[in-house]
Amino acid sequence: MNSHEDKVQRIAKQLQERKSSRPLRLWKKTVSHEVPRPKDKKALDEKLDIRDLDAILSIDVKKSTCTAEPGVTFEKLVKESMKYNLVPAVVSELKTITIGGAVAGCSIESMSYQWGGFHDSCFEYEVVTAKGEVLICTPYNENHLLFQMMHGTFGTLGIITRLTFKLVPAKPFVKVVYEEYETLEEYKKSIWSHYKQKDIDFMDGIIHSPKKYILGVGYFVAEVPYTHSYDWTRIYYVSTAKRKEDYLKTEDYFFRYNKGVTNVHPKSFLFRLLFGKIINSNSILMLANTFKKLIPSFLIPVTVDTFIPFSRIDEFMPWYVKEINHFPLWCVPYKIMHPYEWVATAFLDQVHDELYLDIALYGMRKKNPEHYYRIIEKELVKLGAIKTLISTNYYTEKEFWSIWNRENFAMVKKRTDPENILRGLYEKTCRASRGLDS
Repeated sequence: MNSHEDKVQRIAKQLQERKSSRPLRLWKKTVSHEVPRPKDKKALDEKLDIRDLDAILSIDVKKSTCTAEPGVTFEKLVKESMKYNLVPAVVSELKTITIGGAVAGCSIESMSYQWGGFHDSCFEYEVVTAKGEVLICTPYNENHLLFQMMHGTFGTLGIITRLTFKLVPAKPFVKVVYEEYETLEEYKKSIWSHYKQKDIDFMDGIIHSPKKYILGVGYFVAEVPYTHSYDWTRIYYVSTAKRKEDYLKTEDYFFRYNKGVTNVHPKSFLFRLLFGKIINSNSILMLANTFKKLIPSFLIPVTVDTFIPFSRIDEFMPWYVKEINHFPLWCVPYKIMHPYEWVATAFLDQVHDELYLDIALYGMRKKNPEHYYRIIEKELVKLGAIKTLISTNYYTEKEFWSIWNRENFAMVKKRTDPENILRGLYEKTCRASRGLDS
């Protein structure tokens, strides 16, 4: 196998010698976890092969850190780190999400109430620019702004080829206790109490209806009376409404949503019994991406991850029930570790919450999905809230740059991709993805 240095030099040389001015996209080994888009222009972009960037380079047990290439999946990473009773501080919910994708797409999960997003647990990136320059980026060196701007900018500023990030102590099992509440106010009080007391290891929830709020609080444990897994016939989000507590192997806990969070496939028990072992989020996405041009847009479910300031959730939920009223929802408390450089300063100044709630809507099918995306986008702007860009985005350019930090993006872009071969952030996520010209 080629060494890491050989892989990086191959990529850098290809970029240095590239003559084409066509847009460039990355050819990865794993499927994209963005929502499939039938008209996506990026499908026609030239490809840069980075499929071999999928090695765990080292685990430093004393420092509790890991250094790995961006194509490493969380399934592979957890399996290896658990040999040392360590796990990443934030583990994305699907087995085949990669650590590079977690940075580019703002991945969070049930330890995010204390550690923030996966990016917040990273110490260093090696980044190859569009011109083939190799840069080392940390929060404190001369490339500190590039380090911060790699978060949430979907590969438009450079190619991460190596990451170093935090690991935290783990035990073989997780005990989950399901707290049930009838009102949003009770739910909020419990979330805030656990957040301030730091008396748990994990926290996320399923809002089954406006009158049924489930908060799953988890603890690492060394021994258990039994274990369940959710990789075949059982559906995790359904179990949260029926059980008082549960025990899972640590790996099974991290990937309890691998069949889908609230949009599980197959849906019927019989089909899960027959095909549940081979059908999961990865296989569904592979099929959807392969045949996306044949899929009518109204059959692609509305998928939105919203980040709501904790103090504004009282305004968001009544609006949501009135205008959309689709349940269940996934709720993930998320600590803002610092004011993010990729968010516009004026937008950040609207609210000063240290805790946000990721309210995630998955699997809603409507004949007019654009309407729902647009009303959600407009409501989020009013609340000083934000959404990830993994789904279809209808922002106007003015709206978009009132949220994302245009000045910082342009400053870094000028250094790393002056000819825009990786596309601009608005261009890539709001126009090309919908089949529109720049």
